[in-house]
Amino acid sequence: MRKAKLLPLYFEESNERERGEYAEQMERLAGFYGDVAEFLPSVKVGEALPEADAIVFPQMIYAAFRHDAFFSEIKLPLIVLTSRFGTVEMWDWEIVTYLRDLGCTVFSPYNVELGRSVLRAVAVKAALKNGAKFLMLQDSPGEGMQANIFKRFYWWEESSTKSMESIFGCKLIYRSWKAVGDRAQEIGDDQARSISADWNIAREGVSESCFLKAVKIYIAIKEVIDEIGDVAAVGSNCLNESFHCNTTPCLAWCMLFERDDIIWACEGDTLTLLSTYIMYRSIEKPIMMTNLYPFLVGMAALAHERIDRFPEIDDPDNHALGVHCGYFGLVPRQFCSSWTLRPKVLAIVNDDAVMVDAQLPVGPITLAKIYPGFRKLSIIRAELEKYVQYPGSDCRNGALIRYRDGHAVMEALCSHHSLIIGGDVSPELKQIAKVFQWEVIMM
Repeated sequence: MRKAKLLPLYFEESNERERGEYAEQMERLAGFYGDVAEFLPSVKVGEALPEADAIVFPQMIYAAFRHDAFFSEIKLPLIVLTSRFGTVEMWDWEIVTYLRDLGCTVFSPYNVELGRSVLRAVAVKAALKNGAKFLMLQDSPGEGMQANIFKRFYWWEESSTKSMESIFGCKLIYRSWKAVGDRAQEIGDDQARSISADWNIAREGVSESCFLKAVKIYIAIKEVIDEIGDVAAVGSNCLNESFHCNTTPCLAWCMLFERDDIIWACEGDTLTLLSTYIMYRSIEKPIMMTNLYPFLVGMAALAHERIDRFPEIDDPDNHALGVHCGYFGLVPRQFCSSWTLRPKVLAIVNDDAVMVDAQLPVGPITLAKIYPGFRKLSIIRAELEKYVQYPGSDCRNGALIRYRDGHAVMEALCSHHSLIIGGDVSPELKQIAKVFQWEVIMM
């Protein structure tokens, strides 16, 4: 990821002591944020501003109240980092409020991690605007094994693709999933063994033949990525067009993230791909996607997972199951408390396909997703309570998730696909929403 390009501003009205303190603060900020931000040469308030991603104020003085015309014209976000601890100085809250009333977008981080999240989000926005490449492997969107379901999803629509590219600046590149599947079958076992020799993949019930097929998909996808160059994120229409491939790309996504630092998404879901890219690159916390099955939905949810009842618990209205492709969902192993490659569960994929059986640590989580339309962000503070198993079903190992108000969730939930982020990261997500000028829907 590129660093955020920050333009430091100073006030001509500062005295000699304040100028010395300004220089000292700039040195401190380089120590706190130098790995996520590039500090450009300082410019005086009132002068023409060079190109930058955001403005940073290492120091605030009384003169901030005397440049209304200048501040009213600024379109870049302002970040106030005035304390010797790399955060906002509490004496500057009045100035921050004053600038916001002038129409400025002002960030006032009260801890360094929040400040780093803001700066990373600013850099992510700039990377998207500069044409970050998202690769999607598919042939016939919406058609295939479950067309009656998949045709209902916004991400297949041409308007969704055009809106993503127009609003964010990223480039969606589409290539053939069938061609990838065909290419994978041309790759020899010895090459697959060589590539995966140091992967140390824990697996149960997965034969060497099935494992090597999964490795070959990684190799075939990597060839496309290398041919395009600088791919930031990748996905495929893996379920609905599963007939194009003799396995699933689950292992490939994990290893592309682990080895190549490339973001992934399942089922051709470009909204999830965009959401994962922005949120992970901004806050760098464990992240994954799963299907949410709120208990309030009843049999409409249960039937899809081939189970006859939800777990018997108190307060069922405020709970959901998190299940995807037979297990909790696809998640890289570095985020997990347990991670094992197992044979596929779903009937619609090839018999030789594989899936990850993984668990995040129990405890606080945050559910999040960008809404279709790309103007709002859903944030749900929740708790991952435990894992539940239904042998013989499509929920061999799912997560029991509790949130505060199930009825509010049912009213405002924007998709069955939801990102799960480790910990309560709602403060960070609110700052990301501010960077991207999204409305926050908090549940």
